[in-house]
Amino acid sequence: MNLKDIESQLLSLTVPEKERAIQLLTQSLGTIWTGIEKTPGICGGNARIVNTRITIWGLVNAKQIGYSDGDLLQSYPQLTAIDLVNAWNYAKAHPDEISLAIQENETA
Repeated sequence: MNLKDIESQLLSLTVPEKERAIQLLTQSLGTIWTGIEKTPGICGGNARIVNTRITIWGLVNAKQIGYSDGDLLQSYPQLTAIDLVNAWNYAKAHPDEISLAIQENETA
């Protein structure tokens, strides 16, 4: 199957169905995030800044309790501003994943 095979079907979907199709396609690309990686056995397999053990949920949680980007860059000298941009973009695209990881950490 290729795009031409399903193009007319995609165009005939309702708006909610199109939104769901976009979500499914976006999720299928979920492992392709610049500067973000997931590795089974490292940080519980949670998304993290590449080549570090700094989790995206950890950064989001710190931000939620009042840390600024400047505070985070000072607390984690190996982080760059680009790392934070990548982290915030990933978190925005995966809010349920991040919320669940924060919740699981709080109950651990």
